[in-house]
Amino acid sequence: MASKCNWVGVGLLVTVFAMALVASALAGSNPWNQFRGPNGSGVAEAGGLPLHFGPDQNVIWAASVPSGHSSPVLGDDRIFLTAVEEEELWTLCLDRSNGQVVWRRQAPRQRREELDSRNNPASPSPALDAAGNVYVFFADYGLISYTDQGQERWRLPLGPFDNIYGMGASPVIAEDKVLLVCDQQTGSYLIAVGQEDGKVAWKADRPEAKSGHSTPIVYRPSSGASQLLVPGSFQLNAYDVRSGKKLWWVNGLSFEMKSTPVMGDGMVYINGYATPLNQPDRMIQIAPFEQVLVEHDKDSDGKLSKQEPVDDLTKNFFDYLDLNQDGFLDQADWQYFRAAMATKNGMLGIRLGGSGDMSEPNLVWQYHKAVPQLPSPLLYRGVLYMINDGGIATSFEPTSGKEIAKGRIRGAIDKYYASPVAADGKVFMLSETCKAAVLASDGSLEVLAVNDLQSSCYATPAIDSDRIYIRTRDKLYAFGEPSS
Repeated sequence: MASKCNWVGVGLLVTVFAMALVASALAGSNPWNQFRGPNGSGVAEAGGLPLHFGPDQNVIWAASVPSGHSSPVLGDDRIFLTAVEEEELWTLCLDRSNGQVVWRRQAPRQRREELDSRNNPASPSPALDAAGNVYVFFADYGLISYTDQGQERWRLPLGPFDNIYGMGASPVIAEDKVLLVCDQQTGSYLIAVGQEDGKVAWKADRPEAKSGHSTPIVYRPSSGASQLLVPGSFQLNAYDVRSGKKLWWVNGLSFEMKSTPVMGDGMVYINGYATPLNQPDRMIQIAPFEQVLVEHDKDSDGKLSKQEPVDDLTKNFFDYLDLNQDGFLDQADWQYFRAAMATKNGMLGIRLGGSGDMSEPNLVWQYHKAVPQLPSPLLYRGVLYMINDGGIATSFEPTSGKEIAKGRIRGAIDKYYASPVAADGKVFMLSETCKAAVLASDGSLEVLAVNDLQSSCYATPAIDSDRIYIRTRDKLYAFGEPSS
């Protein structure tokens, strides 16, 4: 009898151990280890997330943190952020159990690049590898890697950059490389750096890209090497992660791209918005450069200066069009102007894969109403979501682009800069004034709750297990039910 009991005990122990291994594998299969979590999707495998939360409700802990727009990324027991404090650049590591700072490291700041009012010197989010090493990018310095204990592994100065809004793309990790998109007015490129040594493995020029902030995602086809999908001016490009070779592309994107794409069922979805004049019903034609010179080049130098404005549109856009910032618009600048104004704001559904120009066979559908400029799309439980900067949300059938519902978020009518995230059958949308709306996940845009965090929010939340982590202007919150 005792022998039988021992065998039963061993069997139970083996079963529990096996279940623990499965749970551990599930927890590690979708790590929130970069901007927007698993491959930039904004979706986590989680359960028991709170419906109601705020500064005085379902707070596991709240930590004071310096300013920054970077989103939290999660290690097994750590949280990583970047921040700026008294003009100094910092990488912060916090304990996930209590929010206490484990370590903080200062990055060199060799310059002060001009930024759009919606940007921040600590906007790009960190990225983590499987060993817990962290990689951060500051536009005012470059790339730096630390161990999970805070020891610097390597640093790689980059820049200076000439993105008129400031840089915004976050690093991502694929295979044994750290990949970073550096789109700017001139000299745009994609760089791959060795995870272990910080040395440049390859660099791919992106001459068509002029202004952008999109963080790329990784596409792993059924055969062949991993590919990096990079939205940029005019095109979605796919690069071989091993070599940097441009494999295929699809035209039709806005000339300014800021959002991160999402994938599902052989499709990739991306939204882009540039100006109101890029709406299909408001588009205008820009005259050829030769014609403009005849009418407006008063000193006959073959260029246009600010004192030779063509019209109010050109005058208002002059600094954006002057790509090399020499004070003149030449033929190359004007060609970019014409191409830019010919693009359309839109959400695009694109079929994955191919070789070369796949614009015609791969562009499945387009949608042009209430398109976001900054927030990225979300694909969750068979529904595609977007919310634009003005707070208009739209849901779609992803394969067809058919609209399911559209409208403002009841109780959270506001501006939106953070991207939506989802888990546990809930869709979370976070507004600029920290109204955290929780929506049903059926595409109806039904508001289940609106939580007021009484601050300002630009960072995208992170989710893992039964907690949601939200960064406000000066705090990082961990929200969860009391039992967690």
